[in-house]
Amino acid sequence: MKYYLLFLFILSYSFLQAQNQKVFMPGEIWKDANGDPVNAHGGGLLYHNGTYYWYGEIKKGKTWRVEYVTSWEDYRVNAGGVSCYSSKDLLNWRFEGVALKPNTADSAHDLHTSKVIERPKVIYNEKTKKFVMWMHVDSEDYGYSRSGVAVSDKPSGPFTYVGSVRPNGAMARDMTVFRDDDGKAYHFYSSENNATMHVCLLSEDYLSHTTTEKRILINQSREAPAVFKFNGKYYLISSGCTGWSPNPASYAVAGQILGEWTEYDNPCAGPGADTTYGAQSTYVQPVMGKKNAFIFLADRWNKLDLEDSRYVWLPMVIKNGKPVIEWRGQWDLSVFK
Repeated sequence: MKYYLLFLFILSYSFLQAQNQKVFMPGEIWKDANGDPVNAHGGGLLYHNGTYYWYGEIKKGKTWRVEYVTSWEDYRVNAGGVSCYSSKDLLNWRFEGVALKPNTADSAHDLHTSKVIERPKVIYNEKTKKFVMWMHVDSEDYGYSRSGVAVSDKPSGPFTYVGSVRPNGAMARDMTVFRDDDGKAYHFYSSENNATMHVCLLSEDYLSHTTTEKRILINQSREAPAVFKFNGKYYLISSGCTGWSPNPASYAVAGQILGEWTEYDNPCAGPGADTTYGAQSTYVQPVMGKKNAFIFLADRWNKLDLEDSRYVWLPMVIKNGKPVIEWRGQWDLSVFK
């Protein structure tokens, strides 16, 4: 009996620990309210009606390398679809379920487990009252290079897959979406074999692309875009193209989203800055209710065990027009004054 009671105590303690995380711990295992590791890689957040929603790639099971791809280390797992978690405080997350399920029957389907589903981002359309998810969909050798879109009536899903496209005929890989203050939405994606970033205005329902677009960071080979706005200017943090190996981030600024973007140096500072603290950008989240307070979201990829890739969330502020990110082993929202 005493061993049984000890087991219950340990189980209850672990559950309470998962329920009551007090600080962000970048790079450590992050457990949800059930005590399970959060599985939401390459993710993005949505703030809706007082709740944050975290969407990400489900990476589960054995990692292997696609042997016939020799130009880079093409490690992958079976595509697991897109997960959704919810939180009121950005620290404690409840698993809402699989928001977009993979296809297990049709090997030709975009969402089949043999394919690639990456970097899901969700925005809300106030006119249609729909939640729209865009993502990078690809073949295992990354030759398909398309953007997929899905739609739902609820933030937690389930999302219904609409289809995929090469926007205006262009290759599309790493991506994000950004909804501006006027309700217009834009799709940022690495194109032209990742050499150049594209920005494209989405249709009013956010489900397709218009022909209004802009090529930016031309021949700079940037990926993993994360976009945000501050004091009327647009900011883009991105990564170099070095496969699974981390590299220095850089940032770009524009006065108009479809205008001229000027690229600057690394927004990260201090030890580890030259590798973005061993991670790669995926999203920037404004902290609601605070001014000049952002969270920089990044993934610390474990190429040999992708399921065990970790999350690096760090505070970010804008100083003299420059985003500044510094490493903190532990932190909470009180860092924002």
